[in-house]
Amino acid sequence: MQSELTIGAAAEQAARSLPGHRVEILQGRLTATPPADVAHALALSWLGEEFGSRARGVGLRLVQAVGLWLPTGPDDYAIPDLSVVEADIRDAHVMKNCYAPHVFRMVLEVTSTNWADDLGPKVEDYAQAGIPVYVVADRKHDEVLVCTDPRGGEYRNRTPHKRGTSFTVPDVVGVEMELSVDRLLDGDQD
Repeated sequence: MQSELTIGAAAEQAARSLPGHRVEILQGRLTATPPADVAHALALSWLGEEFGSRARGVGLRLVQAVGLWLPTGPDDYAIPDLSVVEADIRDAHVMKNCYAPHVFRMVLEVTSTNWADDLGPKVEDYAQAGIPVYVVADRKHDEVLVCTDPRGGEYRNRTPHKRGTSFTVPDVVGVEMELSVDRLLDGDQD
């Protein structure tokens, strides 16, 4: 008799079989995202350079592709593109290289082929996890969405920002900075 594969085991198998892909379990559904394109990578690099030292200056850290354990299902986790976290994140390890949501101040996703996950399940999942700020550089719709004030499993505020504008990182993150929508969508154009 053949044993049934759990979703957690399937995720581990997919991660081994698809090098460079980002494997996540969102609301009990296994997803695998291919490696980022150059504009995606440049946006994250620019943000890391601009934001990283400011975060360190106030006792926070900026991390890329660190697992976030989600309360939406027993095996659910996401791997945000970029996160602002408490400096003591190592103390919040849950399992499988994932960390408890209480140490995350902000998560940021730059959309790629999985844009529907970034704008759908992840908005719900991050709100349910109580992540104070979720920023989506939505390249599909050519805008940046800033979600704040998670209560009752949803973000009370969802503010879209169009090209040619910028927005201030919400105070709850703890880092003062103005972010360019164009740079988040296109990467560093210098």
